[in-house]
Amino acid sequence: MTFTNTEKIYWPKEGYTKGDLINYYNSIAPWILPHLKNRPLSLKRNPDGIEGPSFYHKDAGEHAPDFVTVFPVDSKSSNKVIDYIVCNNLNTLLYVANLGCIEMNPWNSTMQHPDHPTWLVIDIDPSDNNTFEQVVETALAVKEVCDKGGLPAFCKTSGASGMHVYIPLKQAYDYDQVRDFAHIIAGLVHELVPDFTSLERSLAKRGKNNIYIDFLQNRPGQTLSSVYSVRPVPGATVSTPLEWKEVNRRLHPGQFTIRNISKRLDAKGDLFKGVLTGKANMAKALDAFGA
Repeated sequence: MTFTNTEKIYWPKEGYTKGDLINYYNSIAPWILPHLKNRPLSLKRNPDGIEGPSFYHKDAGEHAPDFVTVFPVDSKSSNKVIDYIVCNNLNTLLYVANLGCIEMNPWNSTMQHPDHPTWLVIDIDPSDNNTFEQVVETALAVKEVCDKGGLPAFCKTSGASGMHVYIPLKQAYDYDQVRDFAHIIAGLVHELVPDFTSLERSLAKRGKNNIYIDFLQNRPGQTLSSVYSVRPVPGATVSTPLEWKEVNRRLHPGQFTIRNISKRLDAKGDLFKGVLTGKANMAKALDAFGA
């Protein structure tokens, strides 16, 4: 492969370059590729780094290399077939990084089971007026609800200001079922922390001081930054899986970066591997919730 503009500065404060980003994904490939395998990607490109303009790019285009797998989707909104890039190998991962994609945004489902997500996700999305301690408290409320329902739950930093909690499903349910179930979980979480959370998507209705408990990420084509994905924010932070005992007041959203994540992986392994292999039982959880 030929890499272009590798000396271009992507993180001005830290001095990290596009080459640093490519080197990171090269080193992290054994860890991130299982979480991207067979999943169409929505590409968000930052060709001039985190302070430059960004844009979304969905179609692989006719110039994509032969090693790139694509998944064709008939788009009703654009009235054409979109060939989504599917990241199934190291070359594709580095090709996408060379396009200026700082973050990797995979679907919740695979191309083999496009209508049945692998997981349910609760996206804990704070406003600028929320503290990270409130984000942590909300994540722990999600864990409390999951424990009550007998649901396995895996937590990761978003790499920015929020957190994500994943519930493995192993393609057992369709998107409508998963979205409705996520709505129930979000409602129960809101009951535990009502003073600073909301289920309202509209900022005007939500209020400027509330965390959005986003259950609508559980829809076809929606994406979140993958585990081990870099984020286009200062510090070159990485979306990092956590042990639940680490979800406490000492946690800081910027503590995991492209410079220290490899050492953590060597020590702890892939804390998110259960997301790909576990399977929650929604019916039993609903009985436990009394729904």
